[in-house]
Amino acid sequence: MGGIKDSMNNKIKIAIAGATGFTGLELIHLLTKHHKAEIKNLISSSNVGKSIKIFDKRIKKKLPKLQSLKTVNWLNVDILFLALPNGEAQKIIKQLYNYKHLKFIDLSADFRLTNPINFKQWYQISHRAKELIKDSLYSIPEVEAKNIQQYRIIANPGCYPTSIQIPLIPLIKKNLINLDKIVIDSMSGYSGAGKNYKKKFKHKNFYHSIQAYGIEKHRHVIEIAQQLNKISKRKINFTFNPHLLPVFRGLMSTIHLELKKNKKIQSIINCLKSEYKKNKFIKISKINNSQGTGSVLNTNNCEISVCSTRLKNQIVIFSSIDNLIKGASGQAIQNMNLMFNLKENYGLK
Repeated sequence: MGGIKDSMNNKIKIAIAGATGFTGLELIHLLTKHHKAEIKNLISSSNVGKSIKIFDKRIKKKLPKLQSLKTVNWLNVDILFLALPNGEAQKIIKQLYNYKHLKFIDLSADFRLTNPINFKQWYQISHRAKELIKDSLYSIPEVEAKNIQQYRIIANPGCYPTSIQIPLIPLIKKNLINLDKIVIDSMSGYSGAGKNYKKKFKHKNFYHSIQAYGIEKHRHVIEIAQQLNKISKRKINFTFNPHLLPVFRGLMSTIHLELKKNKKIQSIINCLKSEYKKNKFIKISKINNSQGTGSVLNTNNCEISVCSTRLKNQIVIFSSIDNLIKGASGQAIQNMNLMFNLKENYGLK
C-alpha cells in the first residue's frame, strides 16, 4: 500500500485525538521517546490551548498546545491515533477518510467488531461508518504483521482480549485444547476504566478491595468470541469473569484449560515458543512458574506461564500485561511501526 515511510529518513507525522485520557497520555509519553515519530497535533474537545504537561508530569519534551479537531491541517498528518470514548472514532474517521494518505489507529471498540449488529447490541450505539468496517483490520501485531500494510484503519484490541488471545490462538490453531471447556478469570488495574472510573465503579473501599463486575455481559466477551471463533472456524464455549484491582495499572488473565486426549503440558509450551520465537514482546516462562504483573509494568511485554494442576489433563495459563501499554498505547505504536515498515519494537524497547 502506498504511503509507507522511508524508515531511514522521514519522520511519521502524528495527531492524537483524546490526548488527555489515560491511554492518550501514555501514547504521548511513549511517542516522545520514538525517534521516527513527530507529534504534530494534540487534540482535545475541552482543554484547547492548554499544555499537555499539565496532565502528565512525565512528558518533558516541548509539544504543541492542545487544539480542536477542526483546526488541524490534515495534509500535514500521516496518522491519527484516536483514544476516545466508544462511538466517537467512527464519526471522525468517516469525516476524514477522503484524505487518502491518512491512516488511523483506533484505541476504542469502534472497529473491533466486524458485524455492526453486534456492535449495536453490545455497545448500545448504532455504527455510523458501517461501510468502513470492511476497510479496517483488527490487529494484534504478532498475529497480523503480514496483513497490516494493506489497511488504513487499524482496530487496536482491548486489554483483556489481548492478554487472552495471545496464549490461546496458537493452541487453538494446533488443536491442543478442548474448545468447550475454557474458563477465564481476568484482573485489571482501575486505569482500564478510564478517567471516569469513580463514576463507573461505586463499590465500598475502592482503593482497598477487589470487585467482580460485568459477569454476564462484559463488552469484551463478543470481541474475544469473534476472534477465537475466527481462528477455530467454529463456536468456542468459554466463560469470562473480569475483576477490578485496587492498583492503577497491570492486568493478568488466568485461563483454565483441558488438554486434548494424549496431549501433554510440554506440547503447550513448545507450541507457544514456536509461535512467538520471532516476537520481541512475548515472553514464555519456564513450566510451572508462578507470576504476577510486577515485571510487565511499564513495558510492552506479555508474559505467559503454563502450569499443571492437581487434575489430570487440566492446566492453567497466566498471561500478564500492562493494560495501558501492551493492552492499549504500546500495542498501538507496535501497529504503527508495522504500518510504516519499521521493526515492531522500534521506540518500545
